[in-house]
Amino acid sequence: MPNNIHPTAIVSPKAELAGCEVGAYAVITEDVKIGEGTVIHHHSTVTGHTTIGRHNQIFPYAAIGFPPQDLTYKNDPTQLVIGDHNIIREFTTINIGTVKGGGITTIGHHNFIMAYSHIAHDCILEDYIIMANGIQLGGHCKVEKYVGFGGLVGVHHFVTIGQYSFVGGLTRIIHDVPPFMIVEGHPARVRAVNTIGLERRNFSSQTIKAIKDAYKLIWRSDYTPSQALKILEKRYAEIPEINTLVQSLRQTEKGKQGRAREALRHTPA
Repeated sequence: MPNNIHPTAIVSPKAELAGCEVGAYAVITEDVKIGEGTVIHHHSTVTGHTTIGRHNQIFPYAAIGFPPQDLTYKNDPTQLVIGDHNIIREFTTINIGTVKGGGITTIGHHNFIMAYSHIAHDCILEDYIIMANGIQLGGHCKVEKYVGFGGLVGVHHFVTIGQYSFVGGLTRIIHDVPPFMIVEGHPARVRAVNTIGLERRNFSSQTIKAIKDAYKLIWRSDYTPSQALKILEKRYAEIPEINTLVQSLRQTEKGKQGRAREALRHTPA
């Protein structure tokens, strides 16, 4: 499949494009690789050691693959890897990784990243994530599958956002977000189970009931968190989602400042 490149676009002859559409005044530099069916809309830029998969949409004025906003970065050849079927809207910025953070920023598949969002260095986004306008992810964050964000959320670096959770708009997140829950506030607090989200993803009524029971035991009872987790392990040993929730909370407890990924932090030499 041939590329369709607008005559005003600036595309390095060293870039590897496999059947892409590139709009007017877009810029693609030499170390970029882009898969079949991806559309780079007008006035957007893709640079750095960036690999983009198939059937993505990069909208105008997005800045993809620029160096991290990190004072320790020394022009290292770190990477950004984006999967397939993602929508990245206007003015979004996604940075390459840092050496101290593993060297790679990763975006999975089927994600919808809305306008003015920022994904910092060394972040990991899994699949089917919806980020409303103006989401700001600090470095080294991890967003697990099927997470939803309301608009204008700020996420502290090294935070993990657990799978199938929902983050309300204007929320400030400084601790890990448990899977399957709704959080909101300044700072964020667990408010409820993400029941609607779970129903939309075809979770069984038995599983949703168990998650609601877990929510009550952990956040709305007189049990200590440790006691609640032990009860849940015995009561729902056969339900994988409860095991996922329990393990997530235990990892968070081990992490500095309530962020499990703080263990990845390296002190600059």
